[in-house]
Amino acid sequence: QVQLVESGGGLVQAGGSLRLSCAASGRTFSNYAMGWFRQAPGKEREFVGGITWRSGPTNYADSVKGRFTISRDNAKNTVYLQMNNLKPEDTAVYYCAASNGWYIGPDTKRFGYWGQGTQVTVSS
Repeated sequence: QVQLVESGGGLVQAGGSLRLSCAASGRTFSNYAMGWFRQAPGKEREFVGGITWRSGPTNYADSVKGRFTISRDNAKNTVYLQMNNLKPEDTAVYYCAASNGWYIGPDTKRFGYWGQGTQVTVSS
């Protein structure tokens, strides 16, 4: 079992920045690939990005490339989502997820563990 807790959400103006954190506990965090997803009201949960277990390759949705950066600190059992140049369409609940393997793509079924989410609201 892996427990995930997100933090760092809030209200920010368009063009601003936020850094989300996802703290993990339970099994060896470094064995898991990590992903970030988001869900806006009335929409399906969508992939934001992912990072492999060894802080190697990353993968991002086209909508956030060049603005968002994922990193992880295995010593702190934490993964981060740095979000810059935020837009109103980035408003959503953001979730981190863990995949027992190497997968860092958009298929939510490949991620076995999820956090409760943190709200990000971007005002225009």
